[in-house]
Amino acid sequence: MKLRCVILDDYQNVALELVDWSSVLEKVDVQSFSNHFESEEQLVEAISNFEIVIIMRERTPFTASLFEKLPNLKLLITSGMRNASIDLVAATKQGVIVCGTASMSEPPTELTWALILNLARQITKETNEFRNNGPWQSTVGADLYGKRLGVLGLGKIGSRMAVIAQAFGMEVIAWSQNLTREIADKYGVQLAASKEELLESSDFVSIHLVLSERTKGLIGLKELQLMKTSAFLINTSRAAIVDKDALIKALRENWIAGAGIDVFDIEPLPGNHPFRKLPNVLATPHLGYVSEQNYSIYYREAVEDIQAFLDGKVIRQINS
Repeated sequence: MKLRCVILDDYQNVALELVDWSSVLEKVDVQSFSNHFESEEQLVEAISNFEIVIIMRERTPFTASLFEKLPNLKLLITSGMRNASIDLVAATKQGVIVCGTASMSEPPTELTWALILNLARQITKETNEFRNNGPWQSTVGADLYGKRLGVLGLGKIGSRMAVIAQAFGMEVIAWSQNLTREIADKYGVQLAASKEELLESSDFVSIHLVLSERTKGLIGLKELQLMKTSAFLINTSRAAIVDKDALIKALRENWIAGAGIDVFDIEPLPGNHPFRKLPNVLATPHLGYVSEQNYSIYYREAVEDIQAFLDGKVIRQINS
């Protein structure tokens, strides 16, 4: 009897088309759901008979209570090798193997620059005016050349951000709890003495940190008040690094010029959320990792994970 595999949150309906699943189809039936299940009850009803589940990033959290309600689940595959929305301890307790895939750092870097450039030159506003036969030129763009980019986190993505910023002729300053002068010098950036120095002096602040207990709520009311009124905050990392309520207050009261946001505490974001209404917010629906090459890697390696599981030689296992 064949095993059953389900792909969750396949919003674009591309999972079964992007890669070749034929190597596992003799032993596994594969299907996908493009709709997002709003409640745990709906999700359990839909997937309780599946032994293999493939999830996309943190779109659908797998909590301890969910694992308990899925006794048939044997293999959970997540895109990427890190997923904070999976309770790995609960997975192990339930005997579920959790595996991951590779993930590219280029797509989120590119999306971050799309947000920065759009904010600086107010492209969305000007495009809307153009489409609606509005004023011919209604804004004056902010320059990148000669301005300072503050990078919170100088890892894979943060370091790429720094290199590209320098190509634009920007100064770059970086900070994180573990950042050393040696690493900063490697990328030709200034090491900020403190988070506060970076926030006070930067024209654009871009967040590229791993979410942890140390980084949760790292940017709050006090930090936002330090920023220039002409500065922009960009978060394509994790929503919880920035205090949502503090950011909404800062934007409503124009403490900063604006924010570019690609990550949210609830996804999909409710229709009445302030981020959908504030004029100084440029937001995208968590598109940082959504690119053809990245998706191809995710699903191709998901197939490999399934094949290895069937062969009894598990690869890329995240839990122990």
